[in-house]
Amino acid sequence: MNLNYLIAFIAGLLATLATMPLLIPFLHKIKFGQVEREEGLASHKAKGGTPTMGGIIFVLVPVLVTLILRPHSVFNTEMMIVILAYLGYALIGFIDDFIIVVRKNNEGLRPAYKFALQSLLAVIFYFIYQSIAETTLHIPVLHVTWEMGILYFILIFIMFTAESNAVNFTDGLDGLCAGTCLIAIFPYIIFALVQEKSDLALFLLAISGSLLGYLRFNLHPARIFMGDTGSLALGGLLAATAMILKQELLLVIIGGVFLAEMLSVVIQVSYYKRTKKRIFKMAPLHHHFEMSGYKETQVVILFWSIGLICAVIGLILAFI
Repeated sequence: MNLNYLIAFIAGLLATLATMPLLIPFLHKIKFGQVEREEGLASHKAKGGTPTMGGIIFVLVPVLVTLILRPHSVFNTEMMIVILAYLGYALIGFIDDFIIVVRKNNEGLRPAYKFALQSLLAVIFYFIYQSIAETTLHIPVLHVTWEMGILYFILIFIMFTAESNAVNFTDGLDGLCAGTCLIAIFPYIIFALVQEKSDLALFLLAISGSLLGYLRFNLHPARIFMGDTGSLALGGLLAATAMILKQELLLVIIGGVFLAEMLSVVIQVSYYKRTKKRIFKMAPLHHHFEMSGYKETQVVILFWSIGLICAVIGLILAFI
């Protein structure tokens, strides 16, 4: 194993462990705290005021670690797409978080504006990518490659917008989003190593180390939240990575927890608009489990376990 891989992981971990204790009191001081929804669970009211925007650290630290260890990686178009997707979706999340903490409400960036920005980045990354790669889709297990043409644009557009929102929906319990993302990133590290995309593997390892360090402060009871800054960044990262590694379909399996969270919201909203009734006690799905009597930590462990199963299935399907 290349020593740089280990260094990237450890550097991401240690840098995050060192900077989080500095960021938390700073965010407290400037009153950048979580604003809980009025219609939210009563058990979550105590989370109000907990510092948010912690995702800034595990976004910036891995990028800096990668640029220090592999400065030439910025000249690699594929790496440029992944890094810009990570930073670009983080910026959208930052704007949303900033509006929330300044106005002290949970409205944030208007959904239409947020989706427009997410869509714009998806379009930009598609056109950059299609200029250096084929618009083909690899179908696992069947070992079939499909030249999609313009349909590939639709696939990539859905991947970026859906995945960034799906990961965002998952960020609702202490440690839930960071843990499931850490698990989901692992198969893509394996894919990157197998495909000899060493720069990407190193970047993902730096992110994994940083996420692990962040979890030290985000596990229940959380001392800091990632905010949309972190969740949108991680969603954009997964979409970009799946595209670059040509494992687009496996993202549905590997990101099974994120898919379930997003579908629970879509189903709940659609059904309620038509019938004024609810299928789930509350959406996203993790809140349904909480309202069904599960403790927050139990829900997190359950979803981590499901995420791990999904990741293993994804790996198996990739190499059959």
